[in-house]
Amino acid sequence: MLLFRLSNLQLAFGDNPLLDGVSMTIHKGERIGILGQNGAGKSTFMKVLMGQILADSGELWRAESIRLAYLDQNLPAQDEQTIYDYIASGIEGLGDILKRYHALTHNDDLDWSDEKNLNEMGALQKQIEERDGWAFEHKIEGMLDMLSLPADARMKTLSGGSRRRASLGRALISEPDLLMLDEPTNHLDIPTIEWLEKAINDFRGAVLVITHDRQFLQKISNRIVELDRGHIRSWDGDYASFLVFREQQLAAEEKTNMEFDKRLAEEEVWIRQGIKARRTRNEGRVRALKKMRDERSQRRELTGKASFSLEQAGSSGKIVIEATRLNHQYGNKAILNNFSTKILRGDRVGFIGANGSGKTTLLRILLGEIQPDSGDVKLGTNLEILYFDQLRNKLDPEQTVIDFLSEGREFIEINGKNKHVISYLQEFLFLPRRTRQPIKSLSGGEQNRLILAKLFSKPANMIVLDEPTNDLDMETLELLEELLLEFSGTLLIVSHDRKFLDNVITQCIVFEAPGVVQEYVGGYEDWLRQGGKMLSFEDEDVISKPAATIATKAATTTVAIPAPAPKTGAPKHSQKVQRELDQITRQIEKLEAEIGSLEALMAAPGFYDEDPKIVQSSLQKLGDLQTKLEDHYARWEALESA
Repeated sequence: MLLFRLSNLQLAFGDNPLLDGVSMTIHKGERIGILGQNGAGKSTFMKVLMGQILADSGELWRAESIRLAYLDQNLPAQDEQTIYDYIASGIEGLGDILKRYHALTHNDDLDWSDEKNLNEMGALQKQIEERDGWAFEHKIEGMLDMLSLPADARMKTLSGGSRRRASLGRALISEPDLLMLDEPTNHLDIPTIEWLEKAINDFRGAVLVITHDRQFLQKISNRIVELDRGHIRSWDGDYASFLVFREQQLAAEEKTNMEFDKRLAEEEVWIRQGIKARRTRNEGRVRALKKMRDERSQRRELTGKASFSLEQAGSSGKIVIEATRLNHQYGNKAILNNFSTKILRGDRVGFIGANGSGKTTLLRILLGEIQPDSGDVKLGTNLEILYFDQLRNKLDPEQTVIDFLSEGREFIEINGKNKHVISYLQEFLFLPRRTRQPIKSLSGGEQNRLILAKLFSKPANMIVLDEPTNDLDMETLELLEELLLEFSGTLLIVSHDRKFLDNVITQCIVFEAPGVVQEYVGGYEDWLRQGGKMLSFEDEDVISKPAATIATKAATTTVAIPAPAPKTGAPKHSQKVQRELDQITRQIEKLEAEIGSLEALMAAPGFYDEDPKIVQSSLQKLGDLQTKLEDHYARWEALESA
């Protein structure tokens, strides 16, 4: 089924057009990866499809009554609305009704003897039935469960990872014909990225994805479209085969341009010959030369690649970091339980784990920025450390690019030589005019390139990178990998980019469960081959569902997007029975959460070495909770069968 047809679209902001005669079609079932360097117009292209930006000329046709869903690369606002309301708002026409129904059924203080409330509930149920909305109501609940999101938590309380999961749920819930995702893996941990891969591959509509995550792109795409100098390069196949195709295309383009330039040079020599030659000049040949000059002036050269290097400091001591019997908790949640490690000069260590597991916390403990609850950390000698995340936190939006890098100086010292700051920034793809602009005008990718420019302007024998790949285009990411591979010092890297980790690290520290941290030789794929498994943790700032419960759900939940059959006919239960059912369901959820949290605590290594009174008290509490849960299930079954 044809969903979109684009014919000769033109769109320009400034001198060079973002879309220069673009023509393509989009069909149902296509999973298209959109590639292009930062600033090539990928996000703009999506907004043209949605009608948010109008093309200057050309034709854009789309199927009648097509449903679109869009995931912005920016996170949703941290406002007062609940997660349920935010996700339900993705269902056009029905969302407001479902939000009100949910608010009424989850208000324990509502007076159901008030006829006004009963009438409103009856009217809502009727509207939901008329619109076949019960399926969506159940689907929202299923989506919340799969994404480990508490329905009634406020968006303002959520971390970046939780808000990204909520925005994914909102995009998926509406069952669109075309799902457009702009950098969907940003802020996601590896378990959630793998869930999303499965969800996209199971999705029946068309998908358009902008991403820098090469492994994610390889697993989900069956077509690649690259935006390059205003034109598109399309390939029916996966990302790996596209790379071969692109190299062939660029080689052919280079050969054609070289032959053209050679002919043009020969014609320029001819036109500049002496008077005798000009008397016999072929006017047709003159016109052809003018046409060649025009064609050459309109050629857009291949956009340059970033090219940066790193000055290595003198060698550090052999032992870089030695940590012994570290224990640390965040609130009631175990981060480290008797963890020890020794990092030697030249080690390349990746920190792997779900959001909220404690990767950055451990990193900061090892660097001496945070004191553990117990245990010892010793740093080696002669360390020259470059810390990516520290620089990110020091970005001043009002400061200009050049001032951030050089603090007002025209020259900086790189590898022992003075270099003009603008020349140095050009190696990181900053045009001279951009160097005088404030940092707030830069895209996320440009800000990360600026941080890398600052980072690599100083010598180091140890580099610490916390999520360095977000918003970088693939070519810059690959160049960063090459640079790190040439670096002979010590690397500590926190990342959810599996391909990046596999290409750079030689050993990994993995957060496998609360307080359970293990070391493995090799990268991410090597860890998987050794039988590695990771629980999906909830972010630390969501306290309405304990992390252990969420981890268990994420490990056992079916990934497919739920689509239960819609309810038809009259409601199964009276309003009184339905209210009690809803209340018992919420109580069951709370009991299961308490039991999961307590079981996780009791499963931690060393728990039974604690004070016997604490152990006995925990066992007694667990038994009481399980008995209460059984009673609630019995009442729930009785009401369901009534």
